[in-house]
Amino acid sequence: MEHNTRLPALPREQMDAQQQAMLDAILNGPRKNLNGPFAAWLHSPQLGELAQRLGAYCRYDTGLSLRHSELAILVTAAQWQSQAEWHIHLPIALAAGVPAAQAEQIRLRQIPVFAEQGDHLIWLFAIELYRDKRVSDATYAACCQQFGLPVLVNLVGLLGYYALVAMTLNVFDMRAQGQTELPFVEPQPGPAP
Repeated sequence: MEHNTRLPALPREQMDAQQQAMLDAILNGPRKNLNGPFAAWLHSPQLGELAQRLGAYCRYDTGLSLRHSELAILVTAAQWQSQAEWHIHLPIALAAGVPAAQAEQIRLRQIPVFAEQGDHLIWLFAIELYRDKRVSDATYAACCQQFGLPVLVNLVGLLGYYALVAMTLNVFDMRAQGQTELPFVEPQPGPAP
């Protein structure tokens, strides 16, 4: 699948010192590549540096299990119909134990049936937040009891960060490295009313 992003090429020799420093930090950090929103964020290295630091925290230090983090990321990717985010995170989610059937239901925006209560609560919290822009008292209380308040605060941060990732990928029409298929029908946005 040949695909052109909206981003202009940014060769290293055309980068300023701040862009080069961010590039080196990404390539030498745990990610080791620019897969995801990082090529876009290189065009605004101040934002990119802050976002990548927030992303590292949201990815590795929230107190959520990898399974629950990746489940929340899949819900985000499906809600934003983010082609690259889904492509990048689906194999990680499956390896972390998210059942393939539930991942497919999330992709199709169906109501998944989870065997594990924590999975159900992560999905429910994310869906309510994206759909209603709020979370019900019942869902809030159940998530506080299941995960604790600090982890719940971190879950909100994780959802916000990956919504930023999805928006970046969508606006700049970015695909994941090696992506040959699209998990979502590509919407055709129109002008604002």
